[in-house]
Amino acid sequence: MKENYTIAIPMAGLGTRMRPQTWSKPKPLIHLAGRTVLDYVLEQFSSLPRFKDATFVLILGPNQQEQVDEYIHANHARKKIRYVIQEEMRGQSDALYLAREYLQGPMLMAFSDTLIETDLAFLEEEKLDGVAWVKAVPDPRRFGVAEIAGNNEVKRLIEKPKDVKNNLAVVGFYYFRSGAGLMQAIEEQIAKNVSLNGEFFLVDAINIMIKKGAKMRVQPVDVWLDAGKPDALLETNRYLLEHGRDNNSTALRRKNIKVVPPVYIHPDAELDDCVIGPHVSIGKQAVIKNSILKNSIVEQDAHISSMILDSSLIGRQADVQGRPESMNIGDNSWIEI
Repeated sequence: MKENYTIAIPMAGLGTRMRPQTWSKPKPLIHLAGRTVLDYVLEQFSSLPRFKDATFVLILGPNQQEQVDEYIHANHARKKIRYVIQEEMRGQSDALYLAREYLQGPMLMAFSDTLIETDLAFLEEEKLDGVAWVKAVPDPRRFGVAEIAGNNEVKRLIEKPKDVKNNLAVVGFYYFRSGAGLMQAIEEQIAKNVSLNGEFFLVDAINIMIKKGAKMRVQPVDVWLDAGKPDALLETNRYLLEHGRDNNSTALRRKNIKVVPPVYIHPDAELDDCVIGPHVSIGKQAVIKNSILKNSIVEQDAHISSMILDSSLIGRQADVQGRPESMNIGDNSWIEI
């Protein structure tokens, strides 16, 4: 009988690139396209064999568990969830090692701001020790890359390469046939202090596994979405709305607003005298009046009045108010407000 999979999701980071959104909530609880980032992270594993029996290990930072647990209880109560707290931000390998009691058998790992579209059914027949999902990118220097042999087998992983000769970026999504083997490599990594700026990176542990004989291959992926910084979050929101996440057919039935699809408007949002879209997501009980919004995300309970917003992130319970202007503008004028 085959073992069930364990899925580790390190999400203890401070989310500094997403501030001020992350001052009051963990980054995975930011909304886009009608759901949270965490919903999409969990959903990307739905093609995994025996997915319903899989255990999720969420590795959280201090003061994150209350909000995450409340959300999980309300929206994913049937999933098997384990929590591990990373008190000190010492990197990806350290986060996984803290969860080692749960990570002994076959496991997958994905970063909490990484979303991909992939079919995981093949893992049931996978013979190698590991798989790293990759995507070719124009400039890989801010990512890790995979150096591969002719048979797509990984020779080594390189964190943030200095040139663009190898553009096969590792997307932050991995499979390990033996979690125990990964834990042994992390033990060696920590013992030898293989780190950068005080953080233990997962690629170094994987390189230790490969040096000791582990076989890992790459798996190409076409769709790789990033939810780790504001401009990338808005881009991901656009993609999701354009690929089945919009509810414009419902939104178009509202009175006194103009909808430019694709959009997601929560049924409990209140809108009056507005133009919404394209690429706008509006959360539960948000109130928007006398405004024009495009390419933006508005979270639940936010209030917006008399505004024109583009490429904006409006957090929970935020209050944004403008004022009507009257202008008489002559020829060849240029006005920016």
